[in-house]
Amino acid sequence: MSSRAEISATLARLQKLAPKGYYIGLHIRFAAPIMQFQTYPETWAERYSSNAYALRDPTIAWGFSTTGAVRWSAMPIPDPFGILADAASHGLTYGLTLSCGPIKSRTIASFANGTREFKDDEIETISTMVRRLHDITEPPESLTKAQQEALRCIAEGDRHAAAAAKLGITESAFKARLISARERLMAKTTAEALQRAKDYRLL
Repeated sequence: MSSRAEISATLARLQKLAPKGYYIGLHIRFAAPIMQFQTYPETWAERYSSNAYALRDPTIAWGFSTTGAVRWSAMPIPDPFGILADAASHGLTYGLTLSCGPIKSRTIASFANGTREFKDDEIETISTMVRRLHDITEPPESLTKAQQEALRCIAEGDRHAAAAAKLGITESAFKARLISARERLMAKTTAEALQRAKDYRLL
């Protein structure tokens, strides 16, 4: 199974375990995750965003302060802005937050249930899946010279034929380099691969 297929399959399983949705921020670096997935109700997602809750969210503060798993009902971080109570008023009554990875590339994920607490075995299952997502989305340490050259040509606005001529290779060989760069960066499109390469400081 390819990494993308495994990610999709894992997210589908997580959705069944978290009926009120989830937020997963993978490899948070320079204050932003390199990949994120969110399935919370739209009304809550909009309220969270419009109130800039991410800056004051106790689940995120907890995720940066430690690793492991905690139910929202046992959250040891103060919540002076009442964010968890506000979440409950939107149907996210019970929740779970997980954190893994080194502080310079931390993954933080939260899951919600409207009717009951998450059970211990569910927490263990979700934790295992989140750690797996963290592992398979680990950014590469480097790109090959050929991959870098191909992405730089695209960044400079070259079309495939012109880029291939510039590099002294066939157009099909140029396209193969772009495909390998996309696969290495786990990107669906060349534009996404280019952005990730920049984000990871690989170009």
